[in-house]
Amino acid sequence: MNILQAILILLAVALALTLLARQLEVPSAVMLILGGMVLAFVPGIFHVPLKPELALALFLPPLLQASALRTDWTMFKTNIVFIVLLAFGAVLFTAGAVALVARQLIPGLSWTAAIALGAIVAPPDAVAAASVLKRFKLPKRIVAVLEGESLINDASALVLYRFAIGATAASVASVGSALGSFALIAVVGTLVGVLVGLGANWLMRRLKDKHLEIVVSFLAAFAAYLLAERIEGSGVLAAVACGGLIGRAQVKLTATTRLESASAWQLIEFVLASLVFLLVGLQLHGILSRLEDYSAAHLATLGLALAVTLIVSRFVWVFATFYPANAVVAVLRGGKFTPPLSYPTIISWTGMRGVVSLAAALALPSTFEARDLIVFLAFCSILSTLVLQGTTLKLLIGWFDLRDPDIAAASPALVEARAIVAAAIAGIGTQNEGTTHDVLAGIRRSEAHAAREGHVFDQQRLRAIVDERLAALDAARTKLREHRGELDGETLATLIRELDLEEEQVRLAMGDSVQTPV
Repeated sequence: MNILQAILILLAVALALTLLARQLEVPSAVMLILGGMVLAFVPGIFHVPLKPELALALFLPPLLQASALRTDWTMFKTNIVFIVLLAFGAVLFTAGAVALVARQLIPGLSWTAAIALGAIVAPPDAVAAASVLKRFKLPKRIVAVLEGESLINDASALVLYRFAIGATAASVASVGSALGSFALIAVVGTLVGVLVGLGANWLMRRLKDKHLEIVVSFLAAFAAYLLAERIEGSGVLAAVACGGLIGRAQVKLTATTRLESASAWQLIEFVLASLVFLLVGLQLHGILSRLEDYSAAHLATLGLALAVTLIVSRFVWVFATFYPANAVVAVLRGGKFTPPLSYPTIISWTGMRGVVSLAAALALPSTFEARDLIVFLAFCSILSTLVLQGTTLKLLIGWFDLRDPDIAAASPALVEARAIVAAAIAGIGTQNEGTTHDVLAGIRRSEAHAAREGHVFDQQRLRAIVDERLAALDAARTKLREHRGELDGETLATLIRELDLEEEQVRLAMGDSVQTPV
């Protein structure tokens, strides 16, 4: 079976499993992994090995950029303290807890191998988080913290991972060298992402072609990731930084490009995320085949102990830091927000692992201590957190009365922003007030009447009306961008999308294929 046939079959299976997941009301990622596990043991089914370098280079850049494109960066900055505590503090704490437990349960396991295992399974995965979270309507603060954490936590885990492998090879390592390595990796990766993002934005604004602009945004993710990895930087942070810059610059492109780009990226994310979770499940047979020296009971005990350690350590860290950090932030910013118990509980329970953990385990050198067992435990971390937590998250959310204080009452800025959009769509302040549908219907009637009377319809007047409408929509977008610091990113994106859809209605109604830059 060639690669094309394999991909087509995997896509067909992914489609069927996604539909089944919707019927059962479970996250599609859970069903895809379980389906892949079942297929892995069916005789005659093709075997698709998940090569770590391919998994990270092919799947991770576009999926990270897709997450970065929709990230609410206003909320990200607002909650940066909590995000950093999770992305760095929780990763280090969890990795340490896993290393301690592994040392107790696996006789003869060295500290470096135990730390490597901890670094591999500690960071929640951006792809897994996005796959599960998008099914639920959660308060914006929770979503911002969880998505922000999953976007940058691989940086701290990567340092630990390289630290452990380097210590095994050189038999010595220091905390100072690890910290220096972390700083260098993070700075280089972020700088590369910023440069590639700025270059991509510069190019997209000059192409004047929606399809080419979308392709550039897609290729930029790979360029940032691969370039950063080539020069020993963080490819993860590079892809995130690049995606963040491209996302913020979308307002400078045309309405058509924004609308079609959103659809294109949703398709890309669905296809790649479906394939990657299915491929993760398909690896189970190969993983177990290399563990014949271990009894099933021993493996089950280790897997259960790892799952408990991951879940409990996250709860301990979140509850130990969440409220003190919130108190400090409230004092510094003069805020009065006191998060209910549901906030840290849901954040604690939403720590799904994914493809990054398995790819990191598979990338261990073949001679690395207890490599096969570490790969198995990495798979267990994905299975336990994604299946257990992903399927029960709906019940947990239903247990709490989740109300979002950020949207409980409309702020003056939000009221003004919605008034701007309503006025632009209604044509208030223009010579031809009324909705676009009403104005264009009137123009068509006038055109038909002129044709019946044998008169020539004034096309210049029609063009002037259309230009006036487009200018009003453009002015409304400009006013909305002036409120960027007062509105959360999701609300701003929704309002701009309303204006974009209105502009598309005008262009389609008039048969106008010209794209006028915003």
